[in-house]
Amino acid sequence: MRRTFIAAAIAATMALPTVGHAKTLRWASQGDILTLDPHAQNEGLNIAASSYVYEPLVQYNPDFEISPGLATAWEQVEPTVWRFTLRQGVKFHDGSDFDAQDVVFSIKRAMAPTSHFKAYVNGIEDVRAVDAHTVEIITGGPNPVLLRQLTNVFIMDQGWAEKHNAAAPQDFSKNEETYAARNANGTGPYQLKSREVDVRTVFVENPGWWNKADKKGNVTEVIYTPIRQAATRTAALLSGEIDFVLDPPAQDLQRLQQQVKVVEGNEYRTIYLGLDQGSKELKYSTIKGKNPFADVRVREALYRAIDVEAIKKAVMRGLSAPTGTMIAPQVQGWTKELAQRVPYDPERARELLKEAGYAEGLNFTLDCPNNRYINDEAICQAVVAMWARVGVQARLNAMPRATYFPKVQSFDTSAYLFGWGVPTFDALYTLQSLIRSKNEGADGSFNFGYYQNDEVDKLIDQVKVETDEAKRNAAIHRALQIHAQEFGHIPLHDQVIPWAMKKNVNVIHRADNRLSVEWVTID
Repeated sequence: MRRTFIAAAIAATMALPTVGHAKTLRWASQGDILTLDPHAQNEGLNIAASSYVYEPLVQYNPDFEISPGLATAWEQVEPTVWRFTLRQGVKFHDGSDFDAQDVVFSIKRAMAPTSHFKAYVNGIEDVRAVDAHTVEIITGGPNPVLLRQLTNVFIMDQGWAEKHNAAAPQDFSKNEETYAARNANGTGPYQLKSREVDVRTVFVENPGWWNKADKKGNVTEVIYTPIRQAATRTAALLSGEIDFVLDPPAQDLQRLQQQVKVVEGNEYRTIYLGLDQGSKELKYSTIKGKNPFADVRVREALYRAIDVEAIKKAVMRGLSAPTGTMIAPQVQGWTKELAQRVPYDPERARELLKEAGYAEGLNFTLDCPNNRYINDEAICQAVVAMWARVGVQARLNAMPRATYFPKVQSFDTSAYLFGWGVPTFDALYTLQSLIRSKNEGADGSFNFGYYQNDEVDKLIDQVKVETDEAKRNAAIHRALQIHAQEFGHIPLHDQVIPWAMKKNVNVIHRADNRLSVEWVTID
């Protein structure tokens, strides 16, 4: 029934008229775009959808080098002042002119309390318009990764946002509905044509895009269809109903490789478990009056009880790289030594639980998405079973990403599975968001388990402003070492991401798992 519905939805969209050499790309993954507000939800699929419509000041080229976007030039005029020259003649999709006030508005919007993009504006104290085509960004101190942060700060039309009461980002964690969550108006290569939540979203080529002459791809229409069931996604691709699958099921890859095109590569995303170690007692446990996760012996026991090699073989079908740290190899600050895991040792796990006073049992709920990461629910099922072997009773609470993210982002969890990519390719993005204690701005914004260590906080604050590379790397390494010794989180593996597509579809595989449609060609 679900497959029939998907086929009907795609067929209905295919009936739309095309002209000239128009090429339609129909693609799918397991979950839907969560919101169209470009500053409301810092999540991979969401950022990809935003990038079709909105643009940043600077952007990555296919080699992940910084290149011009809505800014044509930039310079650091003082240690804490960056000046950007803006591209002239650019218009938003509704015909409004792009200028410096839109940049000032958008950066400040990304800094707002309801924004989930604070990590991308970390260190920015102010932004000002020098004239209609020049802006200056003022930072609180030297910021060695500012340009990489800005690649995901999308620029909105101030007038459009204010007209539709969308001057502030949607509060996604509270399920707020806003005009910008279902509508869009950017300067990018595609315009939003239609949006049906959990059914399909359609984008069409922007005929007035400033960079159309240099566009690498030939796609003129994009149809995104969420297909939750793995078997249905595979069947839709093999039958020709869709052209591309972002997350082909691991169990189907061998068959897909024989019939369609499959490309794969390492993602910069680390899959890990978080534990609420800061609350006085766990919200989702029958153990009252104390918090077992506050005891490092319990956290170590849960870590040692997990056989990541078994997960790699049986659950991931080889598409994972087990790790002992919170950043992937592509990220500045990673070392092979940091990535070494503490050995799998269920006997030692039992001993640690006994020492901590939980020989008779430990129970809690593990929250898990079931349509976000590769085999996410299956990973959680395997972890729960492994914990059970050492006497831990974890109740699995799996749910769709649209429900999961607001739950954990409201800190309404005792234990959870999460995946963290690093768009800046720098460890600060992980250290500040996941490991630093909660503070203003991006500090601790995704630290749902309340991990805290004063020395680690000081090291992270040093990393924010240190421009000496050797000193900065030393601070990164020390912060990650202390966090690992305290089992602040339980890293599992870095994702290996395959993409599957019809043989006439040509893509550039990206480590951030983002399908850049403007680079896609269809033969």
